[in-house]
Amino acid sequence: MNYFVHPSAICESKKIGEKTRVWAFTHILPNAKIGSECNVCDHVFIENDVVIGDRVTIKCGVQVWDGVSLEDDVFIGSNVTFTNDPFPRSKQYPTAFSKTLVRRGASIGANATILSGITIGIQAMVGAGAVVTHDVPPYAKVVGNPARIIGYTHSHAQSVSVSETGVALGGHATAVKGVNVYELPLVKDLRGNLSVGEFERSVPFLPQRYFLVFDVPSGKVRGEHAHKQCHQFLICIKGSCAVVADDGSNRQEILLDRPNKGVHLPPITWGVQYKYSTDAILLVFASDYYDAGDYIRDFDEFMDIVNAAK
Repeated sequence: MNYFVHPSAICESKKIGEKTRVWAFTHILPNAKIGSECNVCDHVFIENDVVIGDRVTIKCGVQVWDGVSLEDDVFIGSNVTFTNDPFPRSKQYPTAFSKTLVRRGASIGANATILSGITIGIQAMVGAGAVVTHDVPPYAKVVGNPARIIGYTHSHAQSVSVSETGVALGGHATAVKGVNVYELPLVKDLRGNLSVGEFERSVPFLPQRYFLVFDVPSGKVRGEHAHKQCHQFLICIKGSCAVVADDGSNRQEILLDRPNKGVHLPPITWGVQYKYSTDAILLVFASDYYDAGDYIRDFDEFMDIVNAAK
């Protein structure tokens, strides 16, 4: 046996990877699959239809029920509660249990509750005590009951100082490939202020359409996709919102809080908009007419395209 099981543990499964450690008073049922170099702490129960990847840490007091899968490098904090039946009744069993997936590198804080049938995205982080009722996007940080997104991991806010008059040409480079923040001209007058942009100059392409996003409920997230060919230029013309841009290697958060501040998202850039103020109106110029086939809505597909281009 090339793994360790504490004498006080019950490990009925033989599908345990190398260098995995199973500690006291843990019970693992026969059909569970556990990868290598995992650490399963005291008082953990792992049911049959469970798949656990490599280098997973499960802290004390966790029950991993049928239908739960944990990918590589996942961290599960103490007393995290998984569920697998959305409408449980005593002595009444569903024909199949809901599938819950925690993607690679994600972390779930102590005492969080994960409702059945949910996917926790790659590198996401669930705060302690959160009640997760919907899928969590890749890299998102969620807290509260019900859990809501408060930020993104490995994403640093981009602070850009917008001058009184603005800058008509060029942009400020961010850490994300091809993503630039633009300062548009701002003219202040006693009769009212004016901001202007020129297509193919201050807006670095000729738009074929525009759309407005407004009346976004508090805490809601929009975007969560990339485009294959389409460029976008975003300006929050009233209120504020945050844009998270991701090129597959780097991620940055840009606050749009003035009507003369815009951000250019080129193709093959994963974009998310959130932190909308109650009065926010987001104006988006697009380089192409609407084409459903131009959208990349799955983050894994996005990463496949990014990696294939390297």
